[in-house]
Amino acid sequence: MASIHIDIVSAEGAIYSGDADFVVAPASQGDVGIAPRHAPLLTELRPGPVRVQREGEDERLFYVTGGLLEIQPDAVIVLADSALRPDQLDVNAAEEARRQAEEALEGATEKSDIEKAQRDLAEAAARHRALKKLRGQD
Repeated sequence: MASIHIDIVSAEGAIYSGDADFVVAPASQGDVGIAPRHAPLLTELRPGPVRVQREGEDERLFYVTGGLLEIQPDAVIVLADSALRPDQLDVNAAEEARRQAEEALEGATEKSDIEKAQRDLAEAAARHRALKKLRGQD
């Protein structure tokens, strides 16, 4: 079976590099499924999980907070604002971030504060969902 090379990098450094049979990434307009020989694409990422599938191996999951996704027929590059491996996700921190974002949204009155609180809430909720999925609770 053909494979596609994937690199996941962030400002903190390289997170993952390897081959995959299929990749699913949280693009800005919805999840994108990527197989070998995919048409070239450049799009923004929204917060959420990147799933890397390889036949005969367990699916690998990574959490990104946003960034850019570049797809070429033989390569996928995830340029994440921030990216975490499953072992780096903390359920208590994710729940606390979501609670704080909800409180900030409730108390926001200025348009810019509301928009920031909405972005923070979307990121916190995506992190919490990804963590639940990674732990098999979803």
